Amino acid sequence: MEKEFFTHNRQAIYEAADVDVVILAGNVSLQRSNDASYAFEQESNFWYLTGVNAPGWWLVIEKEMSYLVAPDVDEIHHIFDGSFSSTDAKTISGVDVVLKHKAGENLLETLKESGSKLATIGEDPHKEQYDFALNPGPVNMFLKLQDIFGEIKDCRHELAKLRAIKTPEEIQLIRNAIRLTINGFEAVRNNIHKYSFEYEIEADFDYRFRKQGASGHAYDPIVAAGKNACTLHYGKNQDPLVPGAFVLLDIGARLKGYPADITRTYAHGDVSDRHRAVHLEVETAHHKIIELLAPGLNVKDYSYEVDRIMHVALDNLGLLNDDSDYRKYFPHSISHGLGVDVHDSLGGPETFQPGMVLTVEPGIYIPEEGIGVRIEDDILITETGHENLSDGLPTSL
Repeated sequence: MEKEFFTHNRQAIYEAADVDVVILAGNVSLQRSNDASYAFEQESNFWYLTGVNAPGWWLVIEKEMSYLVAPDVDEIHHIFDGSFSSTDAKTISGVDVVLKHKAGENLLETLKESGSKLATIGEDPHKEQYDFALNPGPVNMFLKLQDIFGEIKDCRHELAKLRAIKTPEEIQLIRNAIRLTINGFEAVRNNIHKYSFEYEIEADFDYRFRKQGASGHAYDPIVAAGKNACTLHYGKNQDPLVPGAFVLLDIGARLKGYPADITRTYAHGDVSDRHRAVHLEVETAHHKIIELLAPGLNVKDYSYEVDRIMHVALDNLGLLNDDSDYRKYFPHSISHGLGVDVHDSLGGPETFQPGMVLTVEPGIYIPEEGIGVRIEDDILITETGHENLSDGLPTSL
């Protein structure tokens, strides 16, 4: 992305937040084992506003000035791990000034004395639903600013609404990531009979993504053979493939900050008529649901129609014997936004708007039969309807 992209985004959030100052912190490095850290991944809002993909940085936006605040990096860590230079930070982000950490602390005190009204990313409203700890970078900044300034506006929702409408540049990057992902799927599909283990398929995707210039997987890939597909976020990818069963592949490349998110379910060997019937119902529902999408479509109406379509699919398979069976066999939502985050927020809209990109991913999972099928495509809402960005990859077995 050019620095103008990040400059425009900073101006947009400043105006939307309607305060004197917007302050955000990026992620920090996390321990992997002993004295080693995990590969770093930036907090998505921070990247969207700066393009900086390095740990420990802050962003300060005022009406006429924007600052990046660098972390203190000692000589030992600089030698072993390197550091992101102030020159690169300014060139990539287009900010006016890059400050050392101490100068950034002093700036906060100055803003407090001036009585500035402040916005930042508030507490994650879904944190109680997670089974992991939040990255302490943004969390600690929120607590720090609360302690210094007291009352702070949460601009998380304003950021989500801005990010929901993709620019032409963002859409093109998503297209490129999808193209790389489809290339990987096609190669694997053509050789599906040659694989014996889930990890062989994952390794082939790894190789093809990196060879084509992607930074790697946009999320932990799912290669789920047989009954493993009934675990929605299965990620071990170690088991043998099951002859006469399905293998579900939920995989996407990340390229220049933007991801693809595609799922296909393929047969490994000859599968039963029951397998084929489940796949056909999911595939039929998938295409019907995509056809619903258009600008101005009410999100609640969309959910209602999805439920109607999926009820028919499950009923056709003889799976609806009780009201609870619907969510037993189709336990996840039909769509999520796609952007810098693979599960991008759409900002809680009442209707779908042009420029939104979202997934459509119906699935039917029958644990007692060891059958799991999901099909997922990435859809752009256009001015006149929709475009299936990943329709170059067939959904058929």
